[in-house]
Amino acid sequence: MPQLVNGVRLGQAFAIMRLALLPALLILALTGIARAEAVLFPAPSGRAAGELLVYSSLDDDLARPLIRAFQDRRPDLAVRYENLLTGALHDRIVAETQAGRGTADFAFSSAMDLQVKLANDGFARPVVTPDTPDWPDWANWRDTAYALTFEPAVFAYHKPSFRDHPPPSTRAELLRWLAEHPAEARGRIGTYDPARSGVGYLFLARDQELYPRIWDIVREMGRTGVRQYPTTAEILTRIADGRLAVGYNLLGSYAADWARQHPEEVGVILPRDFTVVVSRVALVPRAARAPERGAEFLAFLMSPDGQALLSRTLRLSAVSLEVAGQAQPAGGMAGLEGVRLKPVPVSPGLLAYLDQATRARLLARWNAALSAK
Repeated sequence: MPQLVNGVRLGQAFAIMRLALLPALLILALTGIARAEAVLFPAPSGRAAGELLVYSSLDDDLARPLIRAFQDRRPDLAVRYENLLTGALHDRIVAETQAGRGTADFAFSSAMDLQVKLANDGFARPVVTPDTPDWPDWANWRDTAYALTFEPAVFAYHKPSFRDHPPPSTRAELLRWLAEHPAEARGRIGTYDPARSGVGYLFLARDQELYPRIWDIVREMGRTGVRQYPTTAEILTRIADGRLAVGYNLLGSYAADWARQHPEEVGVILPRDFTVVVSRVALVPRAARAPERGAEFLAFLMSPDGQALLSRTLRLSAVSLEVAGQAQPAGGMAGLEGVRLKPVPVSPGLLAYLDQATRARLLARWNAALSAK
């Protein structure tokens, strides 16, 4: 006769207990990793009236000027900053919310799709800031998820390799260069590996949507021995020393920074046919411990001062129309005027990129095109 506990078989009772403990165990697993990365910024006044908890994928060194500037306005506020991988950031907010515990007051991530998923699944709360009415429609989804930065995909090139002729500035010109200069292009074009780079996958998906001849380019890149890398730095290092002649669809802020550091070797082009733009997305979680502080930090980053600071510190162009219209010599991507910008909208359409079947089909087509004879 099976043993019963309150009318439930003992085996079932243990299973229920394990399920009940799962969220707590997940939180412990996530926080055990994340808290090793936590940085505390004490209240400058020395008399903390509270604490703002931030989960972000932005490196500590880049986040520090943003936090210091915010604390200049709120000297009585301490800030606990936890630097997380984008997947861990998403999973931790979900786990802490479902367990009934408080979570971060503010979340900022470069994974547009995962941030939108949090908002779409009900893990973000609506926040209206003084700048919300003027925010671009593509950069605001239901006042729950806001794009705060402007990150164009660019062509980078090795300047000495193009002394005798101009580098390609459109996808059609790139296709022509690959076909007409096989010796120069052989093994010397680099791009992201979309299987290992999330942003590389997103750029490929957008190219497929916006440019009918993208697969002609991929096939030609395959014929010339394209090199694939998971990070921007690996590509730009090889462009700077001449091992690569062209880098396709690279994150603009990193490429621009390399061009500033290596002005004789690295050039950057915003594609003239169209330029895909991705963003870092911010939200205030529904289960925030102090949502009013998260909303205050969001309002600061959306303000002209916050947008200018983001542009200057991160070297990312501002989303704010007021700031984007100003010259940004100290940071951001210069020369955006007149470029056909194609921002990735902050919308549930991003969720399609998380579908595993869709991802598998796109990667299979990429690999087949690269290996075509």
